[in-house]
Amino acid sequence: MLDTPNDTLIPLTIGSVAYFILHSLLASLRVKAFVQRHFPALLPAYRLLFNALSIVLLLPLLWLVHRDPGPLLWAWQGPWQWLAMTLSALALGGFVWASRAYDLSVFLGLRQWRERHQKVEDPDALHIAALHRFVRHPWYFLALLILWSRDQYLNQAVFYALATAYLVIGSCLEENKLVRQYGEVYRQYQRKVPGLIPLPWRWLRADEADELVRRAAEANEK
Repeated sequence: MLDTPNDTLIPLTIGSVAYFILHSLLASLRVKAFVQRHFPALLPAYRLLFNALSIVLLLPLLWLVHRDPGPLLWAWQGPWQWLAMTLSALALGGFVWASRAYDLSVFLGLRQWRERHQKVEDPDALHIAALHRFVRHPWYFLALLILWSRDQYLNQAVFYALATAYLVIGSCLEENKLVRQYGEVYRQYQRKVPGLIPLPWRWLRADEADELVRRAAEANEK
């Protein structure tokens, strides 16, 4: 099956790498600081434009994967298929549950635009909700579950592998921004809770999470 000519893999790989690099650059504080200095009128709309551009540029890659997923690499069968379907369903439910911990108006950029926000950092508080007590980036972890609990085709698997690498690298870049914003409070959170994959021996009690959130809010007010 792998002898089948595959004209999609190379453009998909190049396009995906270019997309993830551009996405990381535009999400960086350095680029936002450049916009703040040279185009301050655009800063309140930066998050809205960033999200819109991210979706528009992602659509051609998703179309390529959908049009030509490539030859089959493996398929979940028997009990493993039921396990994969269960994990995927739980992950989708987890997305909805975890989203309640975020201010979606900030995530989408609506609040920044509405309040004409002029700072480089987004106006968001530190969130340590239920899932955040066990993994620092629950959305990324749940996304990985959804990606890899599906039957895998070559082009699709390459795209998912690149997306996984991006989530790992992107989480590290995001962590740097959070350390800059919250300082020692976030470093303590990092020491207690794993980044992408939950570990049974590393987690926060509810009272510990509340204390870190309180200290982070106090640090933001200074």
